[in-house]
Amino acid sequence: MLNANANTQSNLNDPAPQRKEIKPEQKGKFRLDFRQYSLLIAILAIFVIFTIATDGSFVTSRNLSNLFRQMSVTGILAIGMTLVIVAGHIDLSVGSLVGLTGGIAAILHVWYDWNTFAAIGVALILGVILGAVQGWWIAYKNVPAFIVTLGGMMVFRGILIGVSNGETIAPLQDNFKMIGQGYIPYTVGYIIAVIVVAALFALYFKNRVKKIKLGLPLGNENAAYGRVALFSIVFLLFVYMMNRYLGIPAPIMAVLIVAGIFIFLSQRTTFGRHVYVIGGNADAAKYSGIKIKRNVLIVYMLMGLLAGIAGVLLTSRLNAATVGAGNMLELDSIAAVVIGGTSLMGGVGTIMGSIIGALIMVSIDNGMSMMNIEPFWQYIVKGSILVIAVWMDVSTKKKQ
Repeated sequence: MLNANANTQSNLNDPAPQRKEIKPEQKGKFRLDFRQYSLLIAILAIFVIFTIATDGSFVTSRNLSNLFRQMSVTGILAIGMTLVIVAGHIDLSVGSLVGLTGGIAAILHVWYDWNTFAAIGVALILGVILGAVQGWWIAYKNVPAFIVTLGGMMVFRGILIGVSNGETIAPLQDNFKMIGQGYIPYTVGYIIAVIVVAALFALYFKNRVKKIKLGLPLGNENAAYGRVALFSIVFLLFVYMMNRYLGIPAPIMAVLIVAGIFIFLSQRTTFGRHVYVIGGNADAAKYSGIKIKRNVLIVYMLMGLLAGIAGVLLTSRLNAATVGAGNMLELDSIAAVVIGGTSLMGGVGTIMGSIIGALIMVSIDNGMSMMNIEPFWQYIVKGSILVIAVWMDVSTKKKQ
């Protein structure tokens, strides 16, 4: 006892351990995180391969413009599917919901002579309502998401066939077509580019000031500047290439706007953080007081809204609504999300990664079509890439 008391007294008299400060010279050198940039490396490799294989035709402004217009629908769906999968669920009905919402908008617009904005508004509201119905069954009635959305896939397709009488609804008025076929004027495109670049640097400096105030380590400033500069250069190059043709396609602007909103929603709001916690550990989320049912319901409502937007874009781009519209889009969006790094086990994934995944999927389709490769090879290649992406995700989880 005497020794113990002596040791205790000695410890109390010892000076408090000094906290080791991080000095600027102790910061690590710049090292490229290949896992973080693997998607960018993959898309760069795809572009190089198809550029060589097509004698440069793949990277012409015209083809890139068509490529980005084609990826707009998959990109919109991938954004919503990211939240669904991060929350630990799945949605197999989005393709049919795209067809139904686009079909309803076309029916109101063509058959009943509704103006464009009213028809689109009804389509978006319908998407939210049907998403809420599915979310209610999943969250409050505990029916597995796979079963609910599989049923939704068949129900929505059946409703579309019934209300359209199996007919193709066309043509659309010019103001409706502009949504999916229009382009942003050159000058406006460059103004948007300047605003985006300025916003990137402003956000970087804002985060840096916040870290300084909180006493957090700044990390490698050269690497941070490099990332911001890289994204800025890529966006400026994108705008330049689009303006060499007809301007930035309106559908891809819709993707960028929706992506910005959902990146903020997922990273900067309580709702977004709760979605990640729910997918990572539902029991922990429950005991932490997170309202799991309500958040899952909101996730499916947002997915329905984005399916409605995608349906309008697809109908506008095709200048028609058909009973087969949106077919297989659910698989394309899921594949894009998984390839983009979102874990099927939930809790892990980013909006930007899913958009790049969508770009990878569409680039493969576009490049192989330009090479006149048989369509069955496109399915084989995309399916193989999906399996490899899931295998890498499972392997990473096992190592962790």
